[in-house]
Parts: sequence; structure tokens; C-alpha cells
Amino acid sequence: MSAISKSAAPYCFLAAIVAAGVVAVTSQRIDQKSATGNVAERLARKNILSLQPYRCARDDYEEGTLLDANENSLGPTQPRQMSNPLSLERYPSPYQWELKTLYAAIRGCKKEQIFVGVGSDEAIDMLFRIFCKPGFDNVITTPPTYGMYSVCANVNDVAIKKVPLTPSFDLRVDAMLKVVDKNTKMIFVCSPGNPTAKSVPSSDVEKLAAAFSGLVIVDEAYVDFAKNGSMTHLTSKYDNIVVLQTLSKAFGLAGIRCGFAIGHPSVIQLMNNVKAPYNLNSLTSERAIKALQSMDVLKDNMAKILQERERVTSALNALPFVVRVCESDSNFLLFELKSDAKKVYQTMADTFQVVARYRGAEIHCKECIRVTIGKREENDIFLGALEGAWEAVVGSNI
Repeated sequence: MSAISKSAAPYCFLAAIVAAGVVAVTSQRIDQKSATGNVAERLARKNILSLQPYRCARDDYEEGTLLDANENSLGPTQPRQMSNPLSLERYPSPYQWELKTLYAAIRGCKKEQIFVGVGSDEAIDMLFRIFCKPGFDNVITTPPTYGMYSVCANVNDVAIKKVPLTPSFDLRVDAMLKVVDKNTKMIFVCSPGNPTAKSVPSSDVEKLAAAFSGLVIVDEAYVDFAKNGSMTHLTSKYDNIVVLQTLSKAFGLAGIRCGFAIGHPSVIQLMNNVKAPYNLNSLTSERAIKALQSMDVLKDNMAKILQERERVTSALNALPFVVRVCESDSNFLLFELKSDAKKVYQTMADTFQVVARYRGAEIHCKECIRVTIGKREENDIFLGALEGAWEAVVGSNI
């Protein structure tokens, strides 16, 4: 006992037991991952695996004199002079192969790896329904983060284990893995984060995917604004990574509600089995295809937004009542005021008709406001309103 004091011995013994337990849990995860069957067969609810998908009219034939789906062949009810190039009297394609083929080429994956839905929110909810047994399973989230993970968990009666980010908005990977148990089915990682605007290193995601037998969901709604790009390539390396994306942000198509999940074909197949037969309408599909054929426009718009992001960041940093402006990999900025952020936010909206988002109630976001980067003139109006609201609430004394 010369190297270790007698008083320390019990603690060393306890540490050894804990370490052995960690090794055992890790081994159990490895054993689970090496079990027979693909990732969907290992993780999905048994009733989902045995589900016979609904067969719709377009599963068999898409061309010819179509009298199989009880559609109104006379056409849509609309002004008589209005054209109907999309044949809106017909149900849309249930598979959206043209859209998936275009998106796969842009993201560097296969069309069989893509699920298309009503925004990425449909994909989030569907993953809960497919992989989590209500009242039994749990998921891990990392607040502050996107609120729909918790909403979908609560709707589906799935417990939530929260492992907050560090004050610098980094993942605590080891802490996340420590709270995993046999009923943990999914880990949600938002990158770039909302409201943090910070990207997660791909090495963190790889560490989670390698050690965790469940699904690692990487929500990349804002990825096109980020320096390091997408993690879609990891879906070919790890069968338990699913990447979520959307056309609502960089593509400027929030109004059409179109989102994607990219993952192992077995996971995507289950999502296609469970979805409504015609979940994506013809109007949305047409606009999404046109957007993916207009990548030059996306590039130009992105350059303008990123330039404005830098300008607004500099302007905020120059204000004496702004404590910090968080580095952003997104199309918004999270910034902290010296005090009274909620009153300032409300005054901007009520008095100056400029609406930002108060985020001060979330962990590590005390006195913080989130603002979207808009057009140059909108950003100038915001900066003026922020100064005016601060003076109205706090006064000119700093």
C-alpha cells in the first residue's frame, strides 16, 4: 500500500469496478452491432418490420388510360382560364424518383438512401414511430437544441435523456455515451445547432456512431451555410447514421415543406413503408425539382447571406451593450446582451415592428437573442431597432 494510501484504496477499488462496468457496457454495444441482420432489422419495432405497406394505385401502373384510383378525370376545380401543367387531378408519384435522383447527385449519395417528406419534421416523427416503443424506449438530446425532438418524443410517449452542451456549445460525447442504456434507440445531434449556430465536428458523430448500437440522427437543416459541409458521406461508412436536411433554409423554400432523410437503405425502406402513400404533393415536388436544377441561384444567394452575416456580426460586436456574438455556421446569429434581453426583444417587436427570437430561457443562453440574417435593408432596420429598443428599455447609460 505504499503507492496508494489506505484511505484511497476503497475509491480505487470502486473506480476499477466502474471501469469494468463501462467496458462491459461497451462490449454489449459492440455485440449488439455485430448481431445478424441489417440496422433496420436490429432496431425497428417488430410490428413495423412485419407491416405490409399500403399499395397505392401508382404502384402498378403510372401511364395509360388511368381509371384505377377514383380520381376526377375532368380536372381540378380552378378558374377556367388557368392551365393545369401538373395534371393536378392525378395523384403524385409515391416514390419521387426524379427528385431523389437530383438530390442524390447533389449530396453524393444513392437515390435508394433518400426519403422525401413534408419538411424534415415528418422524418423526425417517423423515426420515433418506427424505432421507439412507446412507454418503453428513450432518446438522447443535447440542449439547447431544436424543440421538435422533445415534441415528437412526448407525442410518441418516448422518454428523453438530456445531456446539455458545454457552455461553448460543444457535445459532451463521453457523457452522452454514459447515459445510454439498453432502451436508448436514438441520439439527436443538431449541426449546425439551433439556436447555437455551431457545427459539430464529424469526429464527434463518428465516435457516437461507432460506440452506440442505436441510430445517430444528424439534423443538418442549416448545413449549406456551414464551412465544413455535410456529413452525408458518413451514411455509407456507418449504417446507423441518418442525416436530415431541408429545402426550407438555404434553398429559400420554407413554404413548400420539403425535407429529406439520408441513411442506410434498410432504414429508408422502412420510412417509405410507413409514410402516407402520397405524402409529397405535385406542387411541392415540381418546385423542389426546379430548385435543384438552379444551383447557380443558390450559390449567388448563399454568397449574399454569408457576406451579410459577417457585416451584421461586426455591427453587433461594435455595440457597447452586446456582450458576445456567437460564431455562426448558419443563416442566423445568437448574441448576448448585458441585461434585459427579453424586454429588448419585446420592445423591438411591439415598438419597432422588428421580430427576432428571444432565447434567454434556454441553458447557456442567458440574455440571448437569435436573429435571422435577412436582406441588407432588413438587417439595417434590425440594427437600428436593437439600439432603439435598448435605449427605451435600459437608457443611454451603459
